[in-house]
Amino acid sequence: METKLPYYMVYPMPFIYDDERLDRRDYEYMRSLYPDTAKRVLPYVEEECDRCEGPNSMIYDEYPDRLQLRLMSGRIYDRVKAEERPFDEHDEESGTKGVEGQQLQRFCRRDWLRDLIDVMLYQELYKRRSENRRMRQKFY
Repeated sequence: METKLPYYMVYPMPFIYDDERLDRRDYEYMRSLYPDTAKRVLPYVEEECDRCEGPNSMIYDEYPDRLQLRLMSGRIYDRVKAEERPFDEHDEESGTKGVEGQQLQRFCRRDWLRDLIDVMLYQELYKRRSENRRMRQKFY
């Protein structure tokens, strides 16, 4: 005599979609914790990724070209610099003084914004590549 399996064991697919929903919610929460500067830069990063996204885009290559990634980052940096108010206003108002302030200024590079844009761009590309991989995955 055959025993009947419960519904959740026969059709396990809904649990996969639930994981995606939980991942998306967690990702959105972490993005809400970004500092103000990162929140201001994020729309430019997303817009550039949207512009470069396509079925045969280089962002989906196994090893994306470093030069192309630097060009994407440069376009984002130029747009942010042209359209946003200066990011250094807060630093100029606080005024770092003393030996510790001088050491901090030597430690901090002037192109910190470019580094931030690079990190945010690579993180956004990672997310899009993993979503693309998941969409192409076949369930048997």
